[in-house]
Amino acid sequence: MKKISVVLAMLFFTVAAYAQNSYKAIIKDAKTNQVLAGATLKILGTDKISVSDSTGLFTLKNISAGKQLLQFSYAGFEHRTDTVNFPLIQTTPAVILLETAKKELEEVFISATRGTRTISNIPTRVEVITGEELDEKGNMKPGDIRMMLAESTGIQTQQTSAISGNSSIRIQGLDGKYTQVIRDGFPLYSGFSGGLGLLQIAPLDLQQVEVIKGSSSTLYGGGAIAGLVNLVSKKPAAERQLNFLVNGTSALGLDLSSFYAEKFKKIGTTIYAAYNKGTAYDPAGTGLTAIPKFNRFTLNPKIFIYFSDATTLSAGLNLTIEKRIGGDLEYIKGNGDASHSYFEENKTGRYSTQVELDHQFNAKEKIIFRNSISYYNRSIRLPDYLFSGAQLSTYSEVNYTYKGDKGELVSGINVLTDSFNENKDSNFPLRSYDYTTIGAFVQHTWNASEKIKIESGLRGDYQNDYGFFFLPKISALLKINDHFSTRLGGGLGYKAPGIFTEDAERIQFRNVLPIDVKNTTAERSYGVNYDINYHTTLFDDKLGFSINQMFFYTRINNPILLTPLANGDLAYVQPKGNLDTRGIETNLKLTYEDFKLFIGYTLADVNQHMGAGSLSYPLVSKHRLNNVLMYEIEDQWKIGAEAYYYSKQRLNDGTTGRSYWTAGLMAEKLWKRFSVFVNFENLTDVRQTRFGPIYSGSITNPVFKDIYAPIDGFVVNGGFKVKF
Repeated sequence: MKKISVVLAMLFFTVAAYAQNSYKAIIKDAKTNQVLAGATLKILGTDKISVSDSTGLFTLKNISAGKQLLQFSYAGFEHRTDTVNFPLIQTTPAVILLETAKKELEEVFISATRGTRTISNIPTRVEVITGEELDEKGNMKPGDIRMMLAESTGIQTQQTSAISGNSSIRIQGLDGKYTQVIRDGFPLYSGFSGGLGLLQIAPLDLQQVEVIKGSSSTLYGGGAIAGLVNLVSKKPAAERQLNFLVNGTSALGLDLSSFYAEKFKKIGTTIYAAYNKGTAYDPAGTGLTAIPKFNRFTLNPKIFIYFSDATTLSAGLNLTIEKRIGGDLEYIKGNGDASHSYFEENKTGRYSTQVELDHQFNAKEKIIFRNSISYYNRSIRLPDYLFSGAQLSTYSEVNYTYKGDKGELVSGINVLTDSFNENKDSNFPLRSYDYTTIGAFVQHTWNASEKIKIESGLRGDYQNDYGFFFLPKISALLKINDHFSTRLGGGLGYKAPGIFTEDAERIQFRNVLPIDVKNTTAERSYGVNYDINYHTTLFDDKLGFSINQMFFYTRINNPILLTPLANGDLAYVQPKGNLDTRGIETNLKLTYEDFKLFIGYTLADVNQHMGAGSLSYPLVSKHRLNNVLMYEIEDQWKIGAEAYYYSKQRLNDGTTGRSYWTAGLMAEKLWKRFSVFVNFENLTDVRQTRFGPIYSGSITNPVFKDIYAPIDGFVVNGGFKVKF
């Protein structure tokens, strides 16, 4: 009997111990005592992970007996690691309090890959320009994002109009039509609406900018062959944000911007409003504007409705109205006559709505509905010429996310419509079109182990004129140790042909014939990139060092080319051959106390292959060097110096442009609610007009050369910012 009692007692204590090898905790903000839904609990050294539900509750079961290291994490908060000895004596849920993270420890979450991962845990290589860097770049050019993107390694902004400033973005040397620009997941800047897009997007209401280089069509469909730029808007928080920016330039430009955001109990809002003005400016004395005269008004209100902790509805409106005119300086001033009659006038209206419903079923599952409607009209007027029309596009998507212990799955469907109607301004054939694309996608991110993450995706698109596209992709991340990591990725892409390219924009679409759909196929591509990352600290953590080395290759089969015909018209033809870009990007960062040094190098070897021949792609700097030195005393001073090198570029007329350096200097003095800044851009006054004429013919009928270097020269801007 005594033996039986001992055995029963042992069984009882064994069962009790096993039953206690579970863990419950409620996680809260240490400052506000609010629960944190979506936080992560991980038992280090195991694959056990839990995500807090809408009440902040974690639950983990079947935990091995003994001491375990529990790590708690949440975006914007310090990580917390506790040692817990199992089995537990306490049965009530523990209360875990997290402290707000310091600025340099904040996690950056990426939305461009449709997942909910931090930048350090994404197999796809993503570069992020975050709030602080956006703020610094905003001091240099508050009215648009051209400079912010152009000063990134591997990215070049290409000016397509010598007198109106129109520009497009090139990634790794490929034409701007191969880069997709989206805002919060919505494709608002494609086709006709992309022509002035970079000039009409300001950084003040952006939380971050995410850049994926290489094929990204699997994520968002056609057009992302060279890469993807995702503009992430700011969202309201409990603490009110009210910002004002005033900026003026030595070229008599003016920028007035304001941003307001606040979150209440069941509702939140963000409102961005701006006025931007440019004055006709001719630093070279050519008689033509290097900076056009323009007036632009922008209003972006957005409302957020929080039905519950699990359901949020957001609805926004984007309005931009602009009149821009460049050309003969005397004509712009109102002194036009027979000798001073050349001008290029752009009038644009951009109106779009975005609606998004986000519902969290539980800690692991959520669904998102999205819809946008975008209307864009633009007229381009020159002497004796007018091109005008309107684009109406819509985008609808539903996607479902499942986040498990070993990975994350995102799947969905979307419908994109794009209709362009050209006005009958002449007897030339109309370039109108009507596209519909239906797509379905699935993407899975798998935590194969602590060190290996694999992301695979698959998309199927059906386009009404060009048929079906099968688009797989795969990326892998290997964390070798705390200092080394490496990524390898690749995928397929496509681009439906359209008339809105850099080549056509450069000549204001004059004599450009519509696409011959029957004799044209979609451009298809494949690409791969590989990168190695290393970071460490030296001398008792005083010196920080990091380097990223990337190798890339992208090939586009049978690209369409704008080709002159015997009668003077221009047609898009598709000769057999390919366009490829290959090269490397090197990014080096050194930090020492209050100093930061960034060095970036890009080698982009872009070639057009037709038959047995090969030709360097025009308007590509094969070698580029970025150098930025920053000195910053937190909340007091920011001082920066920068220098950029561009190697020679082949031009469309067969000549070669000169290599050149540009340099700049900026400074900002900060107080708690107020700051004053000044920026000296292009200190050495590099101008293409110093290298030779930018046009041939007479000033009343100029034929412009390719613009490959700055034409506005040395410009000083400065102003102040107020935060409430």
